[in-house]
Amino acid sequence: MIEVIDDATVRVCTIDRPERRNAFDQQHYHALAEALEQASLDEAIHVVVITGTGSAFSAGQDLQEMAALADGSASGTNDGFPHLLDRLEAFPKPLLAAVNGDAVGIGMTMLLHCDITLIAAEARVRVPFSELGVPPEAGSSALLADVIGWQHAAELLFTSRWIDGAEVVELGLALRAVPRDQVLVETIALAHTIAQQSPWAVQTAKRLMLAARGDRSRAARRGEDAAFAELFAGSSKRSTDA
Repeated sequence: MIEVIDDATVRVCTIDRPERRNAFDQQHYHALAEALEQASLDEAIHVVVITGTGSAFSAGQDLQEMAALADGSASGTNDGFPHLLDRLEAFPKPLLAAVNGDAVGIGMTMLLHCDITLIAAEARVRVPFSELGVPPEAGSSALLADVIGWQHAAELLFTSRWIDGAEVVELGLALRAVPRDQVLVETIALAHTIAQQSPWAVQTAKRLMLAARGDRSRAARRGEDAAFAELFAGSSKRSTDA
């Protein structure tokens, strides 16, 4: 599940599913979204840190669950992903990520919605969409180029290649790389430095930064959702024709 621990005015939310390399299923999407919602409403919490348990930050979407939902063999709805993205996009307080290990798919694209990221030097990240034959997600079709530039974003989205901690920092996806056993410690220390500042001033800065970004993320998500719908409609037609 999502482990939530408060360290004074800093809340640490840990994705705790090491047996699946912290991959997100619907339960975990909703749990992290709820943890962020509660933190946004709690005046005693000034900064939130997201991290993972074990050797991975997050392996991304649980592909077994996604396949089961797509073919109808699993009950339930596929609303967890947009629920989490809505919370990440509008989170009103400083949101830090301590990337303790590999980050894939949503494990990587959610970093585009975090304000500051520290990454373990040993960690690797990638967006595997072209390899999987699916469109980008989480607004990354706009935000990735905003953060690292068009050509770097195009290369990562088109090739699905891994990048290591040093390159993540070089591209501007993380503030700095540190040894794995220090990444959470250093992220929490930075969170406390931020938490000691005026909450009103910090949250106002965050609000103004989000306002300056405008609707780019939501507009990108609408386009991505339309591309996914087109993909799955085509898959259904091919299955019917067969």
